Amino acid sequence: MYPDHRTISEEIVSFNVQAESIFNEFIDDATQAESKYLDQTIVVSGLITSVNVENVTINNKIYCQFESLNNDLKVNDSVAIKGRCIGFDDLLEEIKLDQCSIIK
Repeated sequence: MYPDHRTISEEIVSFNVQAESIFNEFIDDATQAESKYLDQTIVVSGLITSVNVENVTINNKIYCQFESLNNDLKVNDSVAIKGRCIGFDDLLEEIKLDQCSIIK
């Protein structure tokens, strides 16, 4: 009846994209981008623009939520983050990822 909990860190990546590229897809046509990326395991690459206790923001456009975060990350570090796309926040104009892990 209820599906098993997904372990995103162990799943095969559906898309490997740059932060600017995926953001532009959502800005150009949010409906099409959501049908492509929503609930998919993706890797997003870019520069860290914000680091908090359990989240990182890439290029001021991709919000990445972690269950536990490595404190070695710094603003302006180049990074690739794997996570599940949970949607686009129209108000903040950010793409949201959860269950994230650092790839590089």
